[in-house]
Amino acid sequence: MAEQTAGEAKLVQYLNEAFGTEKRLETALEAHIAMTVRPEYKKRLKEHLSETKRHAREVKAAIKRLGGVAETISAPGPQPIAGAAQAVVGAGQKAVALAQGPLHMLRGTGEDEKQLKNAKTEYASEAEEIATYTAIEVLAEALGAKEIQRLARTIRRDEERMSAFLEKEIPRLTKAVVRSEIPAAQRSLASGSGASATKRKATSKTAARKPAGAAKATAARKAAGTRKAAGKPAKARKGTGSARTRKPARAA
Repeated sequence: MAEQTAGEAKLVQYLNEAFGTEKRLETALEAHIAMTVRPEYKKRLKEHLSETKRHAREVKAAIKRLGGVAETISAPGPQPIAGAAQAVVGAGQKAVALAQGPLHMLRGTGEDEKQLKNAKTEYASEAEEIATYTAIEVLAEALGAKEIQRLARTIRRDEERMSAFLEKEIPRLTKAVVRSEIPAAQRSLASGSGASATKRKATSKTAARKPAGAAKATAARKAAGTRKAAGKPAKARKGTGSARTRKPARAA
């Protein structure tokens, strides 16, 4: 077999990254399906598990066509050493993925919380896969590898559809957590309760007293001015007959 070109080697590297992600997601989805209660969500997870397994098969075949070996990691070095390293690390990654299932069972405080956390994990995985296949698509286009470009585009669109589903599912699961874990009487923080409500109530009372006190002070000042004006004698005005002393008339 002819030696790989730099372009083929880079494509194999990126495809192996995608292959490893698909294999890890398989294990996680199987665990999540076993934990999921909501029928619509469970159905979509099963559908995506089938898609994920198909993606892994298609990516593995693409790697083989390029003269590579499908592994969950890319190990440098001579082929025998690299193969041994891939086997060891690959087994380790599989063990970690298998261990995540039981760990995910312990997530959260209730069933709804566990499903919400799983959905957030799946959403993050979809974002990683979308980024990975976008990179593969662009690289394949730059190298003129049309078949791999089409494969990456098709898989990317599958991941985008799953991501869009999860984006709508996460709010629904969050509302389920609210209903199951927060008593109805404690769900409205807007109306206020506890220390925050007491503080707001005291503040509004203080604000209400301030205008009333100001009005009383103004009225007191006006009353004092009126009393002062009433007790002071009026000054005689110049030029008026009633205020001047008339001289007696001379005798004729």
